[in-house]
Amino acid sequence: MSGRPFRVLGIESSCDETAASVVDDGRSVRSDVVASQNEVHARYGGVVPELASRAHILNVVPVVQAALDRAECTLADIDGIAVTNAPGLVGALLVGLQTAKALAWATGKPLVGVHHLEGHLTAIYLEPDPPPLPHLALIVSGGHTSLVRVGGPGDLVELGATRDDAAGEAFDKGAKLLGLGYPGGAVIDKLAKTGNPRAVEFPRSMTADVHRADFSFSGLKTALLHHVRAKGVPDGQELADLCASYQAAIVEVLVRKTRRTARKLGIGHVQICGGVAANSGLRAAMEQAGAEDDFKVYIPPIGRCTDNAAMIAAAGYHRLVRGERDSLDLDAAPSKPLARQS
Repeated sequence: MSGRPFRVLGIESSCDETAASVVDDGRSVRSDVVASQNEVHARYGGVVPELASRAHILNVVPVVQAALDRAECTLADIDGIAVTNAPGLVGALLVGLQTAKALAWATGKPLVGVHHLEGHLTAIYLEPDPPPLPHLALIVSGGHTSLVRVGGPGDLVELGATRDDAAGEAFDKGAKLLGLGYPGGAVIDKLAKTGNPRAVEFPRSMTADVHRADFSFSGLKTALLHHVRAKGVPDGQELADLCASYQAAIVEVLVRKTRRTARKLGIGHVQICGGVAANSGLRAAMEQAGAEDDFKVYIPPIGRCTDNAAMIAAAGYHRLVRGERDSLDLDAAPSKPLARQS
């Protein structure tokens, strides 16, 4: 192995993106290929698990081959294979997992399963200026909202998590209620830029208890439903105001919980990751909070906020160089949590 980098093939299929990537030494991305399923699920206003699994089956082999081709390498040049095996949609996970196991069996390459959220937490290390350790991380995506203390690769303690709907789920369900299409978070964000965030009063759930870092967004979604039932879906400036108010309620909770936890831990470095980290309102509000509270904010570029396989390859690299291996009996774990603080 001396004289050349440790090269990992990563495969990600936990939800509605089929992705493969080749990464050297957990830092240098040689290729990163993502096949989106937005068109498949748009007509339903959300991800349909069975359709997601079928699309993964069609996409996974061409995506893996494209990743190898763009990296200008073959399976013979790969030193290990990393694959998302938890959490996610069980059928979707199994497509990527079975593909990775087949490649590992055929080539004799070592295999490691990667927790999807650990992948998101590792994405920032693909950037030239990653946060030092330890730091606080806010994971915000369609299925997860968590605050995690990151002590190093594999040293993760979940301090708080969503009790019901995640932030991204609240965005997508809100967009569906307003007839804005799927994925809806980006549409709400765009409309919110020209709206008044104080036009409509929405609840800020679970913010009173200063000792808890958990989240809840189901009440906010229900409040939007009642508002729409009472007043209908507006258009023009009123729609922009409604989107701005709804987004502000989500962002305020995320920022308030994060800055409170950073103060409590005495941590001066905070990263945001996951699909909702692409939200411009959240990015701006967290940067402002960091300036006020004297912590530095780290956010991956938008392409690395959403699901991708480069983050899975990078997280898998650390497991592989520690000598960790998974057998071909590795199974999907659709609801496996991160290590939670007792």
